[in-house]
Amino acid sequence: MRYLILISFLFFSCSPLQKYESTIEKWEDEVKKLEDLNKKETYSNQAILFIGSSSIRRWNSIKEDLSHFEPIKRGYGGARYSDLIHFTERLVSPHNVKAVAIFVANDITGGTKDLSPKEVLNLAKFIVKKMRKSHENTPIFFIETTPTSKRWKVWNKISKANDLIKDFTSKKRDLFYINTRSYYIKSNGMPNDELFTEDKLHLNRAGYKIWGKIIKENFDKNLDIKN
Repeated sequence: MRYLILISFLFFSCSPLQKYESTIEKWEDEVKKLEDLNKKETYSNQAILFIGSSSIRRWNSIKEDLSHFEPIKRGYGGARYSDLIHFTERLVSPHNVKAVAIFVANDITGGTKDLSPKEVLNLAKFIVKKMRKSHENTPIFFIETTPTSKRWKVWNKISKANDLIKDFTSKKRDLFYINTRSYYIKSNGMPNDELFTEDKLHLNRAGYKIWGKIIKENFDKNLDIKN
């Protein structure tokens, strides 16, 4: 009995960094490429840093869609919270910015390695904790995971994770949640495929235009940007 209690204690008390350590190598090259961009790109302290998965990386019209805001893209394809926890400090700490926006959508996909909504929440909390080491009072925006036809079969779990993160941000100072789901679901309750590429997962130009409008409205409401 004591042995089982000890094993349980060790399992549940281990750091997320230890539990998900096996995911580091896969993305190391991608993160190094993002770090290299810091040597080439210049921006003001009013810029907004975007980190997360491929929807950030593929957002080629981000400057146009966010108009008067100054975005910095540091997303990599396939990012999960379970690997982003290892790279958060490297991606965020070098930047003196007005705010940070996070979009991660790959921890629940319908696969065998899916995390539970509660695990996603815990990892999101851990990422905030790591960011606060270098950006103590910087506003952080969590962008809601979008409903898609590709992953509709697990939308109930994805939406639960969304709701848990939203509730978490509502109780913390300088944390914000950007709701998007209602803009991407049709009146029949299904995802609007017209806003996505052929893979029914990534946003197309029309989808990004809506995304930009929603995000920009949230920034306008919660940030005091100096022009």
